[in-house]
Amino acid sequence: MTAAPSSRLAYALLIFTALFWSGNAIAGKLAVGHIAPMTLTAIRWTVAFAIILAIGWPNTRRQWPELRRSMKVLFPLGAVGFSLFNLALYSALQYTSAINVTIEQAAMPLVIFATNLVLFGMRIGPVQIFGFLLTVIGVAITASGGDIARLAALEVNQGDAIMLIAVLAYGGYTVALRYKPALDWQTVMVGMAFAAMVVSWPFAIWENVHGAGYMPDLQGLGVAAYTAIFPSILSQVFYIRGIELIGSNRAGLFINLVPVFGTVLAIVIVGETFHPYHALALVMVIGGIALSEHNANKAASLEAASKSGR
Repeated sequence: MTAAPSSRLAYALLIFTALFWSGNAIAGKLAVGHIAPMTLTAIRWTVAFAIILAIGWPNTRRQWPELRRSMKVLFPLGAVGFSLFNLALYSALQYTSAINVTIEQAAMPLVIFATNLVLFGMRIGPVQIFGFLLTVIGVAITASGGDIARLAALEVNQGDAIMLIAVLAYGGYTVALRYKPALDWQTVMVGMAFAAMVVSWPFAIWENVHGAGYMPDLQGLGVAAYTAIFPSILSQVFYIRGIELIGSNRAGLFINLVPVFGTVLAIVIVGETFHPYHALALVMVIGGIALSEHNANKAASLEAASKSGR
């Protein structure tokens, strides 16, 4: 059974989302020692807000009364999903390893599933659960260097605790996107990027006042430029549209592609060696997503057929 055109579009958008987020993780690691984490988040969202405002100003001006009324929803979405997540992610990378952060990001779909189940009674079938577990195993293989036994040796430190905040923040944000107002995507992004910028700067000021901040160098500014365009604007727009097309449970599963793409980017950028376990992990992660999506598409088609009387 082939996927519907809307599902195929969602797959493409969510795959690029994962790719850009993978770049965000690599950028966060490259930022260490070149730009402070809270300063990076503040500069990132200031630049992103300026860009999206310039692009979406005509629609924003036209929908200004609706946007102003909708900020009670958009502001917390932007504060948590855009600002808090990245503040925690970049801060975590100061204290913990990329292996830990990669594994912890794989918990996001589980947070989304659990939240939807508890709050909205949204159930998932055994095939989707199996697909989810398959992707998690693939992520674990990638993160552990092909030796899952290494996972038992990981120590929980300050960075891991901070990353847990990031995981919970983005999982909650994903579920809460169901309350996103029916505005043009540019207007929505203006509102949420504004919230992220406003929330980020007090943290950046606090960072510098307490001596943890420092002047970013050229590499730090380059990282800020990348994060402002790709993870901040393009990935968020793609992610929001992907959720609109296939729902938060199914879209959240694509987050498990982030560590796989991150491994590939690390090989290309850092020059690490590609091992057979990388190929195995790719097969398991993509296979898990395909299995879950096939089952979800089949269920959706049966439901549509029953409603139409066929």
